[in-house]
Amino acid sequence: MTDIEYKYYLIELIPRVFCGIIFLFQGYDKLFKVKIQGVVETFLFETQHRHVPKFLLQGMAVFASNVEFIGGALLIVGLFKTAVLTLFGLDLIFVAIAFSYMNPVWDMKHVFPRLILILMLFVMPDRWNYFSLDHLFFNHL
Repeated sequence: MTDIEYKYYLIELIPRVFCGIIFLFQGYDKLFKVKIQGVVETFLFETQHRHVPKFLLQGMAVFASNVEFIGGALLIVGLFKTAVLTLFGLDLIFVAIAFSYMNPVWDMKHVFPRLILILMLFVMPDRWNYFSLDHLFFNHL
């Protein structure tokens, strides 16, 4: 491994782990601290006011919480990176739709940095994904 290769590997590793930590703890809060019911109750009044069925809100809360928690853990260790990033992207699209529906001028300060991280990780070459379980198990890089 050359010095320049090592730097590329770190360029991929650091934002991947950072992004994974952010999503992991976001999902952890939703699943174990606030709980799914707490997440639903947070948005229930606004969604009922806009005639969004409760089952849709509950389904999205379950989806987002699990994707964030499990996907965050998988991203940290670098397993199924492309699939996880795709699910994170869908998660952020759902968040953007929901928040825009409830309040067209919502604060993106928490969502936009996550989007940038996801896009940045998507465009990095797979060969930089050296310190990961994907590389260890599949070695297709």
